[in-house]
Amino acid sequence: MAHGHSSKEKVVYVGDSRVKKRSYNPEQPDYTAYPGKSEAFIPNFLLKEWMVGVVALVAFLVLTISEPPPLGYPANPNNTGFVPIPDWYFLFLYQLLKYPYASGSYVVIGTVLIPAVMFGGLVMAPFLDSGKERRFYKRPIASSLMFVSLLAIIYLTKVAWNGYEHELKELNIIPEHIEREEKAREAAAAGKPTGQAKPGGKEVAIVDKDDPAMASFKKATCVACHGADLKGASAPSLRGIGDTLSKDEILKIIHEGKNDGKMPAMYDTAIGAGLTDQDIDHLAEWLAKQKAAQ
Repeated sequence: MAHGHSSKEKVVYVGDSRVKKRSYNPEQPDYTAYPGKSEAFIPNFLLKEWMVGVVALVAFLVLTISEPPPLGYPANPNNTGFVPIPDWYFLFLYQLLKYPYASGSYVVIGTVLIPAVMFGGLVMAPFLDSGKERRFYKRPIASSLMFVSLLAIIYLTKVAWNGYEHELKELNIIPEHIEREEKAREAAAAGKPTGQAKPGGKEVAIVDKDDPAMASFKKATCVACHGADLKGASAPSLRGIGDTLSKDEILKIIHEGKNDGKMPAMYDTAIGAGLTDQDIDHLAEWLAKQKAAQ
């Protein structure tokens, strides 16, 4: 107790012996004690999260159904000028494997050790950096590692892409999709069929698809370059070819090829595949029927 107003006076607290000390801890109230502020994880919160996940999944499925997959052109083993390159999200690793310390005798370092350290660091990050601070500038080690890794990935990706473009230019190779677009543009300017659908128009269809010549076309391995649907793979489309070439001209190309060297003679290949001269003649006749006006 205090008797005056002096700041130096000693204050003594006198306890009341009639107040008993509690020997138990009060139970904590559950979520029902806070209506509108909390809820049970199961099933309330979990059900809400599940519904959100279902909506996102349905939206993703609708997108995949409505948009065709951006697949590349069919692989052509006869195309010796093809320069392979991985998808963009693997370019940094593709470039890393070009360096001496991550390839050749040290390929295990580039393929196993470095990726294991990178992805293992991501897994262990919550355990290694367990501080309560969440502002990135208050966590210099974790933030520095993150920025260095991000800059390294961007740099390696850029270097890999620049190297790919330089290799194409050095070998004088035009990417297949650009070459097809240029050929289609030239054919359209010359009034020739491109074998592709025009804006606002219909796609050129295959004439007499059930003709036996279709089987000869596949047997003669023409599908490797012109595609099973005649739309072209590494060679031009044959849909509408009858608008520009006659049967005799097609036969001449089969026997002699083209002067530009892009189309070799296929007569010996067809004979070796089991076709007869009559089959080849009928195949040329069928190809001459492929007209856009049909």
